[in-house]
Amino acid sequence: MLNKKITDLIISQINKEFYSSYLYLDMSNYYYEKNLNGFGNWFAIQTKEEYDHAMLFLKYLQNNGEKVVLNAIAAPDKTYTDFKQPLAASLEHEIFISSSINNIYAEAYELKDFKTMQFLDWFVKEQGEEEQKSDDLNKRFDLFGTDARSLYMLDAELATRVYSAPSLVL
Repeated sequence: MLNKKITDLIISQINKEFYSSYLYLDMSNYYYEKNLNGFGNWFAIQTKEEYDHAMLFLKYLQNNGEKVVLNAIAAPDKTYTDFKQPLAASLEHEIFISSSINNIYAEAYELKDFKTMQFLDWFVKEQGEEEQKSDDLNKRFDLFGTDARSLYMLDAELATRVYSAPSLVL
């Protein structure tokens, strides 16, 4: 059994991860509608990753005998007027998710819940990678996004991204 506060924080994180999936699906749709299918693909893969993150948190609670309560997922409320805005919003969102996971980790540390800390280690590393990928994409867009040919090439490169399921074993 986990501490109730840890369980509640993880349930909240599950909702945040599902929202992340929903948010990235919305961004993917935006790019597909603008015929930037590579960007659409990049965010479609982000959608799958965030869904899997939610499921890993859910499975952790189940494996520890905790009741999982699913909450409503808010609809994404962002509108975009240029191709850069979803990229900037995704970096901001990844920083928010990292902060949320760090808060769970801090609570687990305070409670000396080493099992949860060990579980969260993978997510801390993963969030560092997520922030870096998002930041890199923002920087590359800043370099190339205003030139149509360069934007086309970046879009073509992003179209080659494939999904790879998380390697965390519970």
